Amino acid sequence: MLYILLFPFSDRISLFNVLRYPSFRMLMAGLVSLLIGLFLGPTYIEALRRLQHGTNNVREDTPEAHQKKKGTPSMGGGLILWALLLGTLLFADLTNRLVWAALMFTLGFGAIGFADDWLKFSKKDSKGLSGAKKLFWQTVIFILIMGIFFVDWKTGALRLDTRLTIPFVKVKAFHPHLGWFYLPFAFIVIVGTSNAVNLTDGLDGLAIGPTIVSALTFLLLSYLAGAVIKGLNIADYLLIPHIDGATELAVFCAAMAGAGISFLWFNTYPATVFMGDVGSLALGGGLGALAVLTKNEVDSVIIHGVFFAEILSVMAQVFWFKRTGRRIFRMAPIHHHFELEGWAEPKIIVRFWIASIMLSLIALASLKLR
Repeated sequence: MLYILLFPFSDRISLFNVLRYPSFRMLMAGLVSLLIGLFLGPTYIEALRRLQHGTNNVREDTPEAHQKKKGTPSMGGGLILWALLLGTLLFADLTNRLVWAALMFTLGFGAIGFADDWLKFSKKDSKGLSGAKKLFWQTVIFILIMGIFFVDWKTGALRLDTRLTIPFVKVKAFHPHLGWFYLPFAFIVIVGTSNAVNLTDGLDGLAIGPTIVSALTFLLLSYLAGAVIKGLNIADYLLIPHIDGATELAVFCAAMAGAGISFLWFNTYPATVFMGDVGSLALGGGLGALAVLTKNEVDSVIIHGVFFAEILSVMAQVFWFKRTGRRIFRMAPIHHHFELEGWAEPKIIVRFWIASIMLSLIALASLKLR
């Protein structure tokens, strides 16, 4: 918004010229989102506490130790979304369709999460929306966003790069085209990531830590995919797809990271607020969209390795129990297994953060090891 409103006056007010640089707007989006979250946090959390007084936001299918967290308000993810939204709207180029697509996936999936959290609160039931209803509305939102931003209805063509980029492999060496089959693949990436982050949100700060790491990783990947510096196309140099306008996605990523850090201030162990589905489904949807829009769909399996391990542990547990009547883990998702093994909650959280950082570094290493 500030870019559109103020940059045209840069020829008269030289200070506004700084808005032309995505790097400056990235820094400002992250900083403003961080400050908004920290400033609004105490008032927002107190309002949630009064609204949810007497409500148990702790799921029944968790280790017994979690019951001591009764009384902690949920739906704190709304704070993340407000901070992320304001930071993005202020500093991103709002004529960029990639930014709007990422925002719509984040806010759309956040709306589903809000409905789920509201049902839990209003009906005093920790189950909320059924999995089938969540998947239905995620599908509706996916179809709407893809139809609005990435389908040319006059020609019937996709306005989206349908090629796959494989980590550690040069683009020219192996870059398969999926055509229209790319849409169901993108659906799996976006919805799968959203639900994986949702499953990871089970310990104080567990989900938001890797989310911040992923946002910062995609910030770099977005910038490199779209940047042209002194005539040099950085993407061509790194042998990755060049994406027009991708540098604006880096502004969105910075806002997500800043909002996430501000939320971590309140969500770190012991948490004074839970993220809730309004945050986890939204952030997962945003991260999945970033994977698709920056052409890092396959690489996101590495970047989101912690989230992937969590959802895989649930799928494996359900499959094996139905097949044999026995469990692979003491409890799924896998972070609960480690709890029942005797690991302290802060130890699980920090070790998962470390794993997330290591996996992101491996993904970034793939930029040069091709």
